[in-house]
Amino acid sequence: MRHNKFLPLYLLFLLVHLSCDRPKCTNNNPVFEENTADSKIYKDELVKQLSLVDQTQLTYWLQDYENVNGDEYLYFYIQGDGLCASLHLKMEHWQKLENVRDKKGSGRFNAEFTNLKFDIKQDSTSTQFVYNTFDRIID
Repeated sequence: MRHNKFLPLYLLFLLVHLSCDRPKCTNNNPVFEENTADSKIYKDELVKQLSLVDQTQLTYWLQDYENVNGDEYLYFYIQGDGLCASLHLKMEHWQKLENVRDKKGSGRFNAEFTNLKFDIKQDSTSTQFVYNTFDRIID
């Protein structure tokens, strides 16, 4: 019986590729289903849900870049501990993310950001998640 000498290499590639993909999650929250991530109702619900979960169990995966009237945002998939949502993150500074800004996220979509930190600014008329920092990017 002849063995394929490339089989171990192929299996290694497959293992590495599968381990880097964002885990699937299922959203069961009607507020997240029926509203967009940039709406106040969605953001208010996300603030509520963040207070109910163990935030050390959350993972963040870059979803998209957006520029709206000169304001720049990154969208992240945020998931873990039963939470499956999108985070609409306002970028007031790009410290540690200059290359992401230059490429408008291209090449980093679906990359995991570890220990993503952000501030929540909330009042009766608006809710914003504002980028602070992160530890590293895992592609």
